[in-house]
Amino acid sequence: MPKGKKYNISLTDDEREFLKKYIRTGKHTARNITRARILLLSSEGKTNAEIVKSLGICPATVSNIRKRFTESGLFFALGGKPFPGQPAKPDGKGQATLIALACSDPPEGHSSWTMQLLADKLAEPDTVKSISDKTVRKY
Repeated sequence: MPKGKKYNISLTDDEREFLKKYIRTGKHTARNITRARILLLSSEGKTNAEIVKSLGICPATVSNIRKRFTESGLFFALGGKPFPGQPAKPDGKGQATLIALACSDPPEGHSSWTMQLLADKLAEPDTVKSISDKTVRKY
């Protein structure tokens, strides 16, 4: 097997049409459009070197996208791995408490709940350690 062609890509007709439409719509990031182009060129039998030259990208990118497609499928190859990040601050219990608070009467001296008041109340012991008003607003 020639160097750089470890993962052979064969697309179904539906996948090929999906990728062509994906590229044409212009609603996706440049990175994801490049990934779609890599898959289309790979399915046409182009080598990694040919794809690198035609798209002007790093050889490792082509190898990685081929590998992702082969191992995990089309959508994983286009979007990549989700970043784990931090879990959402209020878990199920915290979210339920937040909703109950927001629906209850505001504290004395206030006409309504503000995001900061909700965050302060939620940050009390037994709910969450700390939370910002911006995080509260998301829920």
